[in-house]
Amino acid sequence: MFLSIRQHWLSNIRGDVLSAMVVALALIPEAIAFSIIAGVDPKVGLYASFAIAVITAFAGGRPAMISAATGAMALLMITLVKEHGLQYLLLATLLTGVLQIVFGLCKLGELMRFVSRSVVTGFVNALAILIFMAQLPELTNVTWHVYAMTAAGLAIIYLFPYVTKTVPSPLVCIVVLTSIALYFQIDVRTVSDMGELPDSLPIFLWPDVPLTLNTLQIIFPYALGLALVGILESLMTATIVDDMTDTNSNKNRECIGQGIANIGSGLLGGMAGCAMIGQSVINVKSGGRTRLSTLLAGILLLIFAVFLGEWVGMIPMAALVAVMIMVSIGTFNWQSVRDLTTHPKSSSLVMMITVLVVVFTHNLAYGVFVGVLMSALFFANKVGQLLAIQSQLSADGRSRRYLVTGQVFFTSAEPFVAAFDFKERLSTVQIDLTHAHFWDITAVSSLDKVILKFRKAGAEVEVIGLNQASATLVDKFAIHNKPEAIEQLMH
Repeated sequence: MFLSIRQHWLSNIRGDVLSAMVVALALIPEAIAFSIIAGVDPKVGLYASFAIAVITAFAGGRPAMISAATGAMALLMITLVKEHGLQYLLLATLLTGVLQIVFGLCKLGELMRFVSRSVVTGFVNALAILIFMAQLPELTNVTWHVYAMTAAGLAIIYLFPYVTKTVPSPLVCIVVLTSIALYFQIDVRTVSDMGELPDSLPIFLWPDVPLTLNTLQIIFPYALGLALVGILESLMTATIVDDMTDTNSNKNRECIGQGIANIGSGLLGGMAGCAMIGQSVINVKSGGRTRLSTLLAGILLLIFAVFLGEWVGMIPMAALVAVMIMVSIGTFNWQSVRDLTTHPKSSSLVMMITVLVVVFTHNLAYGVFVGVLMSALFFANKVGQLLAIQSQLSADGRSRRYLVTGQVFFTSAEPFVAAFDFKERLSTVQIDLTHAHFWDITAVSSLDKVILKFRKAGAEVEVIGLNQASATLVDKFAIHNKPEAIEQLMH
């Protein structure tokens, strides 16, 4: 037990503390911005970020991943808040958590196995683009001081590691630019301009909403959408952090952890949230590796916002913009651009479509859904083409042996039937399926068609070589060996 605690909590104390400071400072303006998007008070997003980060540090399945209030979730809340108010949002947040726990218990985390590498790459690239685009309002219609400070921030971030890697360069960037802005009294947009920071700690808050069937009808569609998008983004982010750290995570535990965290957020007056790829990248790149970094990020966020709000409010947004641009550049998979010319066209197309859908809809779920669907279609089409049927006519010309090699399912069923010559006058036909596999009832139906058509032409059909799985499927669903089979098939 002690070894486990040391490994997951105490093996990287210095790196985790410093990275948590960077994450906490970068989280504050983002949480405020997401609150504004959802149409709620800034403290709702800040309390949510605190609660979710702290709880997932203990209950989550991916060490060093940052979960908090997110833009993807905020976009789904707008209508609910506008039409019914904050209290309904808090209750929807609680229901979101319950649904996510159910998803975890149903082991929906295993669904990540069905997400191809092309979709993950597209998801990453799309998020990198969205992170960069989110910084553009801070760089539009501003004075030259903002551009100068942003450029200086990027220079510090990328050059300071050559001096020393003891302190994360994003933290140095924030401290240095804040000091310069204060010393020279530079008039630039600061964190305090984003919204008012809270002046009190969060308290237990049960939503003031009647627990009726009508209430459930109102909040359930929103809660279901929040739960699905939250789980999807969290699992995708966990996969990305897995790759960055060369470690594995427990996806089902992450589903449950996200659910518990959202319940905690709702009870503390916070909105629903999920994993944040941008902040997770900041954490990992700043040296965070264990659960301690996630825990401290949440705690420091609350301390900075509530007790040090006056000082945190002085941080120029240009410094945080520089950090997020670094995140955007570091998140984007530049190798994928070079791979467009070498990877299969179908894989490249899936990646590009995923990027386009996410960027244009700003909905991560849509992009991943379309990407997974495209991957499935391309895969089915490719496997369906791996079907070869050879035939050999006997010396007397009265019998023919067909040798089937490959996979027979809904995509290849039609070519399977078309490969047989039913007009040839034969007395016997042998279909050798030793090197074939039947996957579904469409494949069984195609075998029925072939056998019945040959019988109708007057040939006797023998099927040999079925493997056990295919034979079980054929025995259960085939009709060629049942009375009046031809009539059943034709009608």
